Amino acid sequence: MRARSRGPKFLNLWQIRFPIGAVASIGHRISGVLLLLCLPPLALSLDRSLHSEAEFEALRELVSAPSRALLLTVVVWAAAHHLLAGLRHLLMDVGAGSRLAQARISAWAVILAAAIIAAAAALRWLT
Repeated sequence: MRARSRGPKFLNLWQIRFPIGAVASIGHRISGVLLLLCLPPLALSLDRSLHSEAEFEALRELVSAPSRALLLTVVVWAAAHHLLAGLRHLLMDVGAGSRLAQARISAWAVILAAAIIAAAAALRWLT
């Protein structure tokens, strides 16, 4: 019998194939962190936009640049994915869709729906 090496192992995360449920779950965590980081600037922007019509138009002009529209698209993706994945987890907690085939389908549905919502928001801002 061959002795196992106790030395450090190199894990290439790009070669690991995660199950789709894990991808949806990791996306849920990432989207939660993004939303937490974006909450203060979004709250300040809302406050600023409510001061006057001129402030609102200034903010609208600020976010109309393509690079900022891309940033807002990421925020929309984060909100959509976090909401949909959270609902998925809540439903699975009560036993709905907890079988493997159903869980895979719901994970794909969350990922695709969040991407479609973000793409629709991007098209809305860029046109």
